[in-house]
Amino acid sequence: MDRSRSRWDCFLEHAALTDVGLRRSNNQDSFAVAVAPNRWKWLERGHLFVVADGMGAHAAGELASKIATDVVPLSYFKHRNGSPPDALLAAVRDANQRIYKRGQASPDFKGMGTTVCVMAVTPQGVFLAHVGDSRAYRLRGHRLEQLTFDHSLIWEMKAAGHIAADDSGSFIPRNIITRSLGPHADVQVDLEGPFSVQAGDTLVLCSDGLSGPLEDDEIGKIAGSMPPDQAARALVDLANLRGGPDNITVIVIRVLEEPDVPESPPHEVGRPDEVGHPKEAAKPLPSIVLGAIGLFALGSLILAAFAQWLLAVISLLAAVGVGGAVIIARSGGKWVPRMYQGQALGRGPYKTIDCQPDEAFAKKLADTVQQLEDAAVRGGWTVDWSRFARHRDQATAAQKAGAFAAAVSEYCRAMSFMVGQLKAQRTHKADGAQQ
Repeated sequence: MDRSRSRWDCFLEHAALTDVGLRRSNNQDSFAVAVAPNRWKWLERGHLFVVADGMGAHAAGELASKIATDVVPLSYFKHRNGSPPDALLAAVRDANQRIYKRGQASPDFKGMGTTVCVMAVTPQGVFLAHVGDSRAYRLRGHRLEQLTFDHSLIWEMKAAGHIAADDSGSFIPRNIITRSLGPHADVQVDLEGPFSVQAGDTLVLCSDGLSGPLEDDEIGKIAGSMPPDQAARALVDLANLRGGPDNITVIVIRVLEEPDVPESPPHEVGRPDEVGHPKEAAKPLPSIVLGAIGLFALGSLILAAFAQWLLAVISLLAAVGVGGAVIIARSGGKWVPRMYQGQALGRGPYKTIDCQPDEAFAKKLADTVQQLEDAAVRGGWTVDWSRFARHRDQATAAQKAGAFAAAVSEYCRAMSFMVGQLKAQRTHKADGAQQ
């Protein structure tokens, strides 16, 4: 990492990936990443990450999720008034209105909808706006926390006490959601946060195409053992190897160091100029100047009461003049980022899971890798076997030494390498068939 760069834009690294899965003909998932373009924008709104999972016949779900991931970032950064959670709420509601109106305009799109999970990483911590069953997690050490509540039938029934919290609810379809953007003109949005972030934390957003085939602890074990780009790839590959029943989308964010925050109180930060550089903050106006406005205004009223109209007008003009000077000084001087001052929002985290890499998970990945190797041999794939063997052998050695995090990492690299080889074989055969 280049230490000469400002810490507002390099204190984290991230990767995002979406995949159609193995059983769907089109991808109705979408994602968006909007990194603040300069430091003052970081102080005001932070960085934004969005995952949406669409639903609807034909191309309706694809359109709904695309509208959500287009509208939410634009609307979020456009709303200058209010704190980050205020802007998140407004942005999600804007997206809901846009999807609803588009659905009402065409019979093919009527009733279309999408989940949305929006994460703002700000100087105050993480804020979330959430509708549906896409998820947000925070991994700290070996503890994975689900920060969002699934708006699904099974979660709602558990929350209402209709089934036990530890009941798997196998008789209830897991894909029935109770809330989404688009079907109705109004939507209830969950706001959560602020959740703290510190160096070493990993944040994950994903659609249920990932959280369905994979257990929570598996997501945490992989996300915590690899760089974000490799973790995102491994998570998607493993979900596909588990059947890939749905579209899969994931964003993995690694916090590299403490976020950049103002060294002085927010009111001392200069207003940004046209190119995004903070101006020098104006010096505070003396209280005597502010008091003068009141004295001139009061004097005008007293003089008017005694019919001293000329003096009253002069005194009033003096008050207006001082007031105008205050407005001019303030407009060219201090800029106040709208920090959230209220109580903690929401009730998250909703689940806490131990996800320390262990021998059992390493063995499970080893079995997956072995099955891929067997399939490659049976299928006669053209494979760079030396590279594959290097990852597999390093994983095996780490597993025997009890270094399970390293074993998970290398088994995942071997798995993703072999999946990549399989995709290359299929592409080559498809191209040959077309010729």
